[in-house]
Amino acid sequence: MNKEIRTKISPPWFTFVSELKALFGEDPDIKIEHTKEFEVKMYVADANKAAALSVLMPYCRTYGNVDIIISIIPPNREQILINDDDYTELFNAAFKNNPALSYIQKIEGLFEFKATYIVFKNKVVQYFNDNLNDINGNTSTLYEDIARDIFKDTVAPGNFFCTDVVDNKLKKPLGEWP
Repeated sequence: MNKEIRTKISPPWFTFVSELKALFGEDPDIKIEHTKEFEVKMYVADANKAAALSVLMPYCRTYGNVDIIISIIPPNREQILINDDDYTELFNAAFKNNPALSYIQKIEGLFEFKATYIVFKNKVVQYFNDNLNDINGNTSTLYEDIARDIFKDTVAPGNFFCTDVVDNKLKKPLGEWP
């Protein structure tokens, strides 16, 4: 009795959709819907948050010859213009009320040096991802790694994603902190 075992592997853009749901899934103002094969809609209840996300999020993510369209839909389809030069302001608006975020730190130094550190909670995040890395189809990672992957094409240099410390003996968060 030979049974053929078949497993269906999802396309790579499902990982991106799973990452979006993991990072913004607990946010009370955002609902993520994978509507069509190549489209993701983010319904955002706060107009300022929607405006910030429309600047920070990529409009399109390409996987080989497939383009995934990311649509940010504000409440009542209203548009608010915000200062898109200040990433601290953008990330504060985008992650307002999101329990994944710990805090945001802006550092200014000599010679117009500016850095923004987006520090996430120290929590292991698991989500379904059938990419053969785990026999059960789970991915275990940190919010920092998810955010770095989601915003890798749109966030300017000088913006760093970090994980907050667990032990108060350490003074700085873990990750890309100088």
